[in-house]
Amino acid sequence: MSKPQRNRIALVDASSLPSIITVTTATARIMNKRNYLDQAATSFPKPEEVYTAVEDYSRHLGSAVGRSGYRTATKVQTTVDRCRKKIADFLGAESANRIVFTFNGTDSLNLAIHGLLQERDHVITTVCEHNSVLRPLNTLKRSKNVELTVLDADSQGRVNPQDVKQAVQSQTKLVVMTHASNVTGSIQPLEQVGDICRENDLVFLVDAAQTVGHLPIDLRNLPVDLLAAPGHKGLLGPLGTGILYLRSGMEDRIASLRQGGTGTNSEQDTQPDELPQKYESGNHNAPGICGLEKAVDFLLERGIENLRQHEIRLTELLLDRLKSIPNIIVPGTVEAQHRVGVISVTVNEMEPQIVSSILDESFGIETRAGLHCAPLMHHAMGTDLLGGTVRFSIGPFTTEEEIEVASKALASICQSV
Repeated sequence: MSKPQRNRIALVDASSLPSIITVTTATARIMNKRNYLDQAATSFPKPEEVYTAVEDYSRHLGSAVGRSGYRTATKVQTTVDRCRKKIADFLGAESANRIVFTFNGTDSLNLAIHGLLQERDHVITTVCEHNSVLRPLNTLKRSKNVELTVLDADSQGRVNPQDVKQAVQSQTKLVVMTHASNVTGSIQPLEQVGDICRENDLVFLVDAAQTVGHLPIDLRNLPVDLLAAPGHKGLLGPLGTGILYLRSGMEDRIASLRQGGTGTNSEQDTQPDELPQKYESGNHNAPGICGLEKAVDFLLERGIENLRQHEIRLTELLLDRLKSIPNIIVPGTVEAQHRVGVISVTVNEMEPQIVSSILDESFGIETRAGLHCAPLMHHAMGTDLLGGTVRFSIGPFTTEEEIEVASKALASICQSV
């Protein structure tokens, strides 16, 4: 692993226009409302239909998935099958059984990483990754002598595909990369990296925690072998849901990590080989999947392109407002179309936890402060010594008013210190 260079990711000083935005009494009253800008952690609020579906299952259905043939059990199974099909269609997967239900994005990534890698395999990854990638890889580094190459990012927080190509070794098996950073929001060049993986017969695993439900994704045209995502972030579903997509043939290379009841082939004493049962032992999160189906309906009805344009517009608005506040620094690309709605900032070199606490207690603005489970990214930016950054993240229910309130609150904090 090459040691990332400190301050390699650009920290853009947004004080080119040194005007201070003052907070009026009317604005302060607005700020007392709850302003949730932590969508990168989990989406809130959910579409109303999601709450209704979870309650309806809990109050009126209650049957386990795939375990019985009576009417309510059949209804639950039908809902799960329908949800799987809708997600497959939403992502352009070849078939519904290519979508495996997990319990979160971390569960999906662990299944892919631990299920694939063997003794002394070589893996290429990046400084942009979440601990849901880094910790499984480092665990396998210790337990199975898996070798890691960790690539740096450029000043915009993006990985150069040629660096991936140059890192390939004879024992390389896997390239794992986040689709978009949960710190900078920068979108990675998946198509180019995927093409390199195909040319070298490498498995390409994508952590799409910050992009599924935010960016258009068509797996029919994207050279990705495995794609992991939670159901509770951009997909707008309940916590405790997740998916892993496996391209055809991957099921022969990914071992099941859990074995047990699937409701099928009960006469066998070994795990079924068929998808998705191979990876879905034990009871599903049935209420969560019922809610997830309605969340996907919402995304399909609104249209991913429309939701993306909403996100770009609000991201541009926040970036524009930050330019007028002295001593605000924004890492990553300044072009909204090249990032998701995730914007991290440092404020007057204040500890991010203090800034986040002031935003919450004084203005009702909910953000996330710290290293965001992505320590190498903060090390590359040089923000690790400060304790990280304050992260604002946008979702489909975020409004222009909330962005204006957040920017005025930041201006007020900068003015007071």
